[in-house]
Amino acid sequence: MQEQIVAHLSRDPKLASILPNIAFPDYGADNNDVYFGLLESIASQQLSVKAADTIFKRFLAIFPTAYPAAELLVNTPQESLRAVGLSNQKAQYMRNTAAFFLEHQLFQKDWSGFSDDEVVKLLSSIKGVGKWTVEMILMFVLRRPDVFPIDDLGVRQAMIRLYEVELEGKAQYQKLTEIAEAWRPYRTYACRYLWRWKDA
Repeated sequence: MQEQIVAHLSRDPKLASILPNIAFPDYGADNNDVYFGLLESIASQQLSVKAADTIFKRFLAIFPTAYPAAELLVNTPQESLRAVGLSNQKAQYMRNTAAFFLEHQLFQKDWSGFSDDEVVKLLSSIKGVGKWTVEMILMFVLRRPDVFPIDDLGVRQAMIRLYEVELEGKAQYQKLTEIAEAWRPYRTYACRYLWRWKDA
């Protein structure tokens, strides 16, 4: 599979120029916990990795098994959530997520039956969960191979630099989307390479 993905992405000469210097993006152990992934994403919004990690660990420590079971989270007082460093807004978004998963009975959901667009449509209806957050879940929790999060600043910056894109606004988005078309059906992997290349 790895050889197939690298061979396909290497058809793009610009992308091919960075692939040999970057490790293949591996996913590690299986993880299908969409609920937990959403809570982690909400906690980390607009924070550095270190700060987000600290706050999320404090948040988990509130719960008896260090897991924020939805039944417990919806009944956790706002003050307790604020005390671990969450903003009022994030605390409410987390409780919205727990309530949504309970209401729609999503905990045993087989997400393989949902298309990427269907997952985005369903989960972004939770107040506080946007399209970008769901795209990160698709990429890193559900491991969908062909997600292109064009609203991700890091992806855009990397593409603008690598492909020397000088357009702005809508024209820029259109150009980047066109470039990414060549990466199908492995746009997730291309984006993960671009993140690593940008940070290297």
